[in-house]
Amino acid sequence: MHNYKLTKIKNNFIDNSLKDVRKTIRSELNGIKNIIKKGDSIAIAVGSRGIDNLQLTIKEVVDFVIKQGGDPFIIPAMGSHGGATAEGQAKVLAGYGITEHSIGAPVRSSMDVAELPQGELKHRIFMDKIAYNSAGVILINKIKPHTDFHSTYESGLVKMAVIGLGKEYGAKAIHNHGVYGLTQLIPASATQIFATHKILAGIALIENAYDKTMKIKAIPGNEIMSEEPELLKIAHANRPTFPVEKIDVLLIDRMGKNISGVGIDTNIIGRTKIYGQEEPSSPNIRSIVVRDLTDESHGNATGIGLADIITRKLYAKIDFDITYKNISTSSFLERGKIPFVAETDHDAMNLALRNCGNANPGEERIIRIMDTLHLDELYVSETILNELRGNLQIEIIDSTVDLFDEKNAINHF
Repeated sequence: MHNYKLTKIKNNFIDNSLKDVRKTIRSELNGIKNIIKKGDSIAIAVGSRGIDNLQLTIKEVVDFVIKQGGDPFIIPAMGSHGGATAEGQAKVLAGYGITEHSIGAPVRSSMDVAELPQGELKHRIFMDKIAYNSAGVILINKIKPHTDFHSTYESGLVKMAVIGLGKEYGAKAIHNHGVYGLTQLIPASATQIFATHKILAGIALIENAYDKTMKIKAIPGNEIMSEEPELLKIAHANRPTFPVEKIDVLLIDRMGKNISGVGIDTNIIGRTKIYGQEEPSSPNIRSIVVRDLTDESHGNATGIGLADIITRKLYAKIDFDITYKNISTSSFLERGKIPFVAETDHDAMNLALRNCGNANPGEERIIRIMDTLHLDELYVSETILNELRGNLQIEIIDSTVDLFDEKNAINHF
């Protein structure tokens, strides 16, 4: 049995996370307190992405609305995620600890939509009917580079207003036009949506390379489209990266919807798998192995096609109904294709190296990560370790270990 020697290192990114998140949220909310009138029924829109301090943020927004005399409730704003069912979307929120009991406001999940005026646009525009019938909506979302496309608006409040709040109908209206829909129709649709004045405000969160909250900004609804592009630049400048460009095998312990909207962050691995989109030039990864699917994904393996090899353990967790609903809505079918399924982790690693042309023992360029959210601690093979010696950002934090134990099982991260 061939084993692989890896050394655990720390990639010391700049730690600019907020020291007092609650204080920052309250300060930001104080700047928009005039948006709510006494007795207003306020919909607080929450998506399906894992966000640092999400529960705390929602709770603070709920308390803020109540303090202003409003009547807050939570709505899922996640397009077709959660199997495109009201029950499924409520379950996604519950998986993040967002329930009436924990937040202090009811969760009202529905797939019913209201159709909005489309002006001169040729496609239809929708909004969650419960949200539309409320006095106004407060969006809560993370601003970050998108995993499907790059444009003025990517993952954030603007996209949530169009696709997230639009439910399955809104998601399809945009995704039916592929990348053009994402880059061109989202801003055009958002202009129509914000013109209804239903979006009272947005709470934008930005995370640093440690996946920790580094910035929170409360933005009045009519300023979101002008403010978000600058926030996106900040998010892009603070994203994590690998310490080297060339990797033979990237071993990822887990993927999932709570890790990235597409399971594996395409901005990290340098793969997009969208027809008509040029693949990123960096990093250069020959083989990607994914070992497991997070429980928080509820079987949604969207993005599985970004990998070359998966384990039987991961494959057994896939709920194809939920996964295919999500992928068919996006129309990016390459991401739903099943990679080679290896029976064991060891089989997966051997096959991955064969896919690279079988590097000489000891010369393999291997990196192991927990997931694409966490690149601060990773395992690297000897060849990569030697390249990083002298790099002041890199710290060796553990001795060299075997990837597999005596029973051929992979050692814990």
